[in-house]
Amino acid sequence: MKRGKIRLKKKLKQFKSMHICLFLLLITVSGLALAGVTAGTLLVYQRQMLSGRTTELQEYGLALSNRISASGFPSVQGTQLGAELAAAANIFDGRIVVVDGNLKVVSDTFNYEVGKILISKPVIECVRGISGQRVTKGENYVELTLPVMQNGGRENVGAIILRASLEEQNAGFERVEAWMLAFDAVLMCAVGLVAFYASTAMVRPFKAIIASIQHVTDGYMEDVVSIRGFNEVERISDSFNEMLREMKKVEESRQEFVSNVSHELKTPMTSMKVLADSLIAQEEAPVEMYREFMEDINDEIEREDKIINDLLSLVKLGRKNGEMHIAQVSINELLEIILRRIKPLAQNRNIELVFESFRPVLATVDEVKLSLAISNLIENAVKYNVDEGNVRVSLNADHKYFYITVADSGIGIPEAAQPFVFDRFYRVDKARSRETGGTGLGLAITKSVILRHKGTIKLYSRENEGTTFTVRVPLSYIPD
Repeated sequence: MKRGKIRLKKKLKQFKSMHICLFLLLITVSGLALAGVTAGTLLVYQRQMLSGRTTELQEYGLALSNRISASGFPSVQGTQLGAELAAAANIFDGRIVVVDGNLKVVSDTFNYEVGKILISKPVIECVRGISGQRVTKGENYVELTLPVMQNGGRENVGAIILRASLEEQNAGFERVEAWMLAFDAVLMCAVGLVAFYASTAMVRPFKAIIASIQHVTDGYMEDVVSIRGFNEVERISDSFNEMLREMKKVEESRQEFVSNVSHELKTPMTSMKVLADSLIAQEEAPVEMYREFMEDINDEIEREDKIINDLLSLVKLGRKNGEMHIAQVSINELLEIILRRIKPLAQNRNIELVFESFRPVLATVDEVKLSLAISNLIENAVKYNVDEGNVRVSLNADHKYFYITVADSGIGIPEAAQPFVFDRFYRVDKARSRETGGTGLGLAITKSVILRHKGTIKLYSRENEGTTFTVRVPLSYIPD
């Protein structure tokens, strides 16, 4: 039972194939169109056939009506007129009946109804002048009933019933129908071949894209898809190539990140290993050396801990669905708290901290994360400054955003390095960064925080003149 269901599912799944669906669609549309054309053509042919036969009857019937009207219903049996009616009936392969005003049959080419009263609705209506003529169609005949008029067409004095056979016309119709059906069959075969080729051609680019995606899934990301065809297919190809380029960038960034993390975590451990081996190698090392080495080991442990904490912060900020604790915060008070915390670090090098606030600013932000971002900027401004320099922090706002500017009089950033300062583990001066305890993650964390708040951060710097960071953040938090 289960195997039967599986087979049925596989068969049904085949009909989800774009190739099969396109093929069936083309066949169906072509078949419906061809059927419509064939049916319409046959209908027109049949109507023209009937119309031609009816016109023949009308022409003869009108001539006969005029002749009978002029002679006043003569006795036609055994006369020249009777012979003419018999000949005409033979030509039409039918029957001609003439009825006077009293519905009495005065002539019948079959000699069945002569002298009898003919009660027929079309005949009665013709005699009474209700309508001019009646056309009745049967399976193999067409019948026309015409009035016989006198006194200039003002008085109905009888009726003529002309019946003609349609067997010859029907036979011709059947031949035409057979030819058309044969032509339709041949044409449908040709349409089937064209539909198969067209559906295959339409699906081929998608198969190429699927193969490329599978190639990428298998780990090969160097290939570029180049598929030409319909505009939509080319756009899919271009979009796939763009996605592939982005994936390559992400993969390169991931590999670089892993390499940098490994290096940054390994460096303090290597230093601690060297220090520990040095102590072990000296059997009777003085206490002062032990203390000095242990202090160095403790510094390396603190450095390792800072790297790990920064990495955890960066990972949390990188999650799009990471939790944001949004609340209304006084940005003025937040900056004052940050500056008070960093002030001792600045005083050690006689660096002046200046805070300029142009107006009170209230904004809905994640206070902890924003505090971390701004702290990184101000700490960097102090760490990479010159002794007895200055750091100026300003706050301003308009109706939509608030702006924080952190400007220092420090060593500046080379122009070639400025595009990379927000990259993870990037350090302009690695030796100086190690001296100041930098991990190369501070600005990456800052940028992530600003982006999570739907803000922007810009950099302006010149070597040996200083650096200015400008942060713009919406006053009202914009959720994803």
